[in-house]
Amino acid sequence: MLQGKTALITGASRGIGKGIAEIFAKNGCNIAFTFASSVEKARAFEQELTSLYGVKVKGYQSDAANFEQSMALAETVIADFGKIDCLINNAGITRDTLMLRMTEEQWDDVINTNLKSAFNLTKAFLKHFLGNRAGSIINMTSVVGVMGNAGQANYAASKAGMIGFTKSIAKELGSRNVRCNAVAPGFIETEMTHALDENVRKQWADTIPLKRGGTPEDVANVCLFLASDMSAYITGQTLSVCGGMLM
Repeated sequence: MLQGKTALITGASRGIGKGIAEIFAKNGCNIAFTFASSVEKARAFEQELTSLYGVKVKGYQSDAANFEQSMALAETVIADFGKIDCLINNAGITRDTLMLRMTEEQWDDVINTNLKSAFNLTKAFLKHFLGNRAGSIINMTSVVGVMGNAGQANYAASKAGMIGFTKSIAKELGSRNVRCNAVAPGFIETEMTHALDENVRKQWADTIPLKRGGTPEDVANVCLFLASDMSAYITGQTLSVCGGMLM
């Protein structure tokens, strides 16, 4: 579905981002991805995807929340790959605590990593997409950005902001055939959620109509659709991948 295309995925060394990179590579997409710290882990992931699927894969150590690093990253990635067809703003963190205890640093860290990073990378690749008169931007939001959640005021604000950002960019870039959509995962089974108590995870899953947590592959398949030409007439939308949690 993505043969001959190239995607940049931020925060793809683990969790949902890693799942997206694997599905995209399996479908013939060349992969550029960013990672925060583990160089060895990133290089192993490059080799794994290349050997399995025969696509070009390269990781870049870059902080998506840093504007200057994002602009430099865009120049380097375009020089290395020649073009980018799809940008996935996936980098994200949590700093969960009740508002009463939340520090300014915890607020700023989440807003910068989750929301400012989407501005940074979109801005960095904007002229490239406009010049090509083509492109798909996919922003990773969350059901929490729609319904809120106690103890996650910073995270919910960042993800709600991502939805508004997505709709605005879709309106700005639509006339140049550049699409922008958001994906809102619900309870997804990743390394982060596996750190939770098993009973807590079960109680959470029991509240979901499909009675299970999602997988990174569930989210990746929706991204695959939005990155492909099959979604050529879809922009400005938020697609929930939550097993019916959000209705």
